[in-house]
Parts: sequence; C-alpha cells; structure tokens
Amino acid sequence: MKLLVADDHALFREALTQFIERAEPDCEVLQAKDMHEVMGIMEGNSEIDLVLLDMRMPGMDGVNGLERILQTYPETPVALLSGLAEKFHVEKAMKMGACGFFPKTMSGKALLNGVQKILEGEQYIAIDHNINDIMPSYFGHDPQEYQGLHDTAQAVYHTGIPGKLTPREKEVLSYLLKGSSNKEIANSLALQVVTVKLHIRGICRKLNSRNRTQAALKAQQLGLVIENQDVV
Repeated sequence: MKLLVADDHALFREALTQFIERAEPDCEVLQAKDMHEVMGIMEGNSEIDLVLLDMRMPGMDGVNGLERILQTYPETPVALLSGLAEKFHVEKAMKMGACGFFPKTMSGKALLNGVQKILEGEQYIAIDHNINDIMPSYFGHDPQEYQGLHDTAQAVYHTGIPGKLTPREKEVLSYLLKGSSNKEIANSLALQVVTVKLHIRGICRKLNSRNRTQAALKAQQLGLVIENQDVV
C-alpha cells in the first residue's frame, strides 16, 4: 500500500507518517509540503492508493487544489485533512468527489480505520463518539443532504453487526474459514497482503473478535456460513 501525506506543517506530517509506518509496516508513505510537490510526486507514482491532503496547504486555494488532483488523477482517492475547516468548503469538497474527511483532532487509530474504509471503496466521515454521530462542528444535519454520510459514519462506529460487512470483507472471511493464509488470500483475490490485513482487521472489529480465528468462529456461531463455506 502506498499513501501520500500532504501537509505544510512538517511536525504533523512527519509524525503522521511515522505513526502509519509503525502501524502498517508494509505501507510506504510519501510526503509533500505543498501542491507543487503533490503534483510532482503523483506524476512519478501512478500506484498511490490514497492521498491525505491538508485543506489549508499552500497552493490549495480553497478546494481548487483538490479539483486539480481529481481531474488529473481521477482514479486516485483523495481524503482531506484539516485542523479547522469552513463547513462550506468541506461540503463542497465532498460533493466534488473527496472520499473522506479527517479532522486533525481525531486519534491515529480512528484515522487508520478511516483509511481502511476508503480503501474498501467507501466514503469515510469522522464521527463524534460522545454522540455517536457525524462531528457537528464539521457537518450539518440536513436529513436529505447528509443521509448517506450519516449512514457511512454509523457503519464505521457500530461493531458486531454482520450485515455491515462489505462484499470484499465477506470474500476475505470466506477464505479465513478455509484456513487460508494472508498471502494465499491476497493471491486469490488479486490484492496486496497489507490490504488483506486491513480487511481482516475490519472483520475482527465488526465481529467483535480479537483475531482471525475468533472471527471465523463467530461467523459460524452467527450462522453466516453455509455448507460450502460461503458467507451469507
């Protein structure tokens, strides 16, 4: 897995890079301090899995920098980082195609969970665990405009709900039930091993299990497995 962390504050950028690399040893983290460096790095690295982009970084010009990246590299997911963001700009960025939003006040563990959801093809919206809902300081509560974002946030928060497993997590779980190794799962599904690990972590979290063995047993107990070991 390859990430690009783009932030003009060196201390935050380097600390986040070190945290991700410690938590995910197989992950390569590139760094950029402004939009010029972002575009240069992306031009030479076509296999970047996710860009974490500071909203107030030099060269961003509001959300124009985001738009430039999305237009030039439409296949690369881009999520926003911000210590303080205008609600209007966050809303606009999400409508433009940003795949997520990470307040800099959130924990590193929560950020990694969000990265996992994005790599699974979902949007990630930070939530306030005191109210179990979207962080009100960043997002509004218009039921029509934000229902989809609300549902995503709730799916990230709640655990132990088998119905919340994504299609890819169900595929990975079916291989766990067969006793396949991470490398075997990666080869079968054409994924990187680090991506398989992220999916397994998500499965364990959602099934309230400490490890892959417990997750497989829990799946059987919950009746998620049929005779040919497919996941329902």
